[in-house]
Amino acid sequence: MTERRNLAPDLAVVRLQPEIPYAFTPGQYCTIGLDGVERPYSIVSSPHEAFLELFLELVQHGELTPKLWTLRVGDAVSLRPRPKGVFTLEEKFPVHLMVATVTGIAPFVSMLRHVIHRGERRFRFVVLQGASYQDEFAYREELEDASARHPELLVYIPTVSRPGEERNRGWAGATGRVSTPWSRSTSSASGPQGPRRLTPAAIRA
Repeated sequence: MTERRNLAPDLAVVRLQPEIPYAFTPGQYCTIGLDGVERPYSIVSSPHEAFLELFLELVQHGELTPKLWTLRVGDAVSLRPRPKGVFTLEEKFPVHLMVATVTGIAPFVSMLRHVIHRGERRFRFVVLQGASYQDEFAYREELEDASARHPELLVYIPTVSRPGEERNRGWAGATGRVSTPWSRSTSSASGPQGPRRLTPAAIRA
């Protein structure tokens, strides 16, 4: 572990430095482990970056995350040599609606970093992210900055579901639970159950 940023008692962003080259496609996940326990995590970083970035949520009484929460910079975890997953950017579609809650933003950030790095201008992304509290938006500043620099490429809308609570004091953005409107685009959702494509039937449900 080369870097750790704690957002809340149960949320952290970490960066890992693989000992061997680690190639992946934005949207895929890696499998890390400690003391023989392994779990998959969506990759936040883009393939052009020299590190693996992960957005972790502490699962109380879980098998792995309580162990990860004891780690500090310089500590090591195991990493399976190959990434997995087919939740990648479908480049045949020009418009993408992405819906996420908290750590579910991870694969979308990876895709967006990659598209911006390549200088792509043939896509348009609308990213809706919901959270209970404003400090759970780990990538809000990055995404708002990207949206300001590339308004033709990205629209980012964060929304909090508990605007009246003290932790959200000063919040001036959207409120309410993140919704999943249907549009003529490819739609994807990512949250605690993992990333998935949305079909019209799934969105109506």
